[in-house]
Amino acid sequence: MLIAQITDLHIGFDPGNPAEYNRKRLDEVLDVLIEGPNRPDLLIATGDISDRGDADSYRRLATAFSRCPFPVWPSVGNHDLRDNFHERFPGFDDGNGFVQYTIELPELRLVTIDTLEEGRHGGAFCDIRAAWLEAELQKLPHKPTYIIMHHPPIESGIEWMNTHADEPWVATFTNVVRRHDQVRGLICGHLHRSVTVAWEGRTIAICSSTAPQVALDLRPIDEDRPDDRPMIVAEDPAYALHRWNGRELVSFYDHAGAHTMLAKYDANLQPLVRELKAERPG
Repeated sequence: MLIAQITDLHIGFDPGNPAEYNRKRLDEVLDVLIEGPNRPDLLIATGDISDRGDADSYRRLATAFSRCPFPVWPSVGNHDLRDNFHERFPGFDDGNGFVQYTIELPELRLVTIDTLEEGRHGGAFCDIRAAWLEAELQKLPHKPTYIIMHHPPIESGIEWMNTHADEPWVATFTNVVRRHDQVRGLICGHLHRSVTVAWEGRTIAICSSTAPQVALDLRPIDEDRPDDRPMIVAEDPAYALHRWNGRELVSFYDHAGAHTMLAKYDANLQPLVRELKAERPG
């Protein structure tokens, strides 16, 4: 089972431009997923799929996703607006207006939750959403489960993008997860960087964005003293592949830019491949 992830698409950053830079970057990633050697079984889009939450951006996203030969499962982040999302992507409502649902796969479950509070950049997770998650996790307590969400509940070190551990929503979410050992990990976006972190005995896998990335600068930032540091950088549009091998989810991170080949599998490398495979049992 191969699960592709894209995040932080920010379609509509340049409204009214059919040749928008962020749309071009999204299309480059979709080209790789559709035409490359690692075509996924499904694609998850983990929030901030639009930049302003406007109806036209969701229309353009639906058009972009329509060419995918695999199902696409979208969710929301802090730049999205639920009403416009639901209008273009119906069927992802948890019954309370939140974008929460479960993807049932043969060997595991992907439970998508909504961490959006409209008008706020940081995450949110209220008692209503927590009750839905609690009930959903109680359904199959022995099946390996991963939670899909936009905001990672951790302090990343990129100070202006941090989540503080004392934010109430983090405690609300964490208290639910602690009661369910089948939750193996979280799959997140929001940071515009690829990050992996241990959390509550689980793994958080955070994917870089298809839109331009947040600069990797771990120095403190002073809101009263602009210092001309880079904030956003135009690295290649990125994606993740999460491969379920029957035991655990293995996460890979790649980009849609050029990859210079330095070696290829030909007769010269055939002995090495045979030697490596012969070392393994079975």
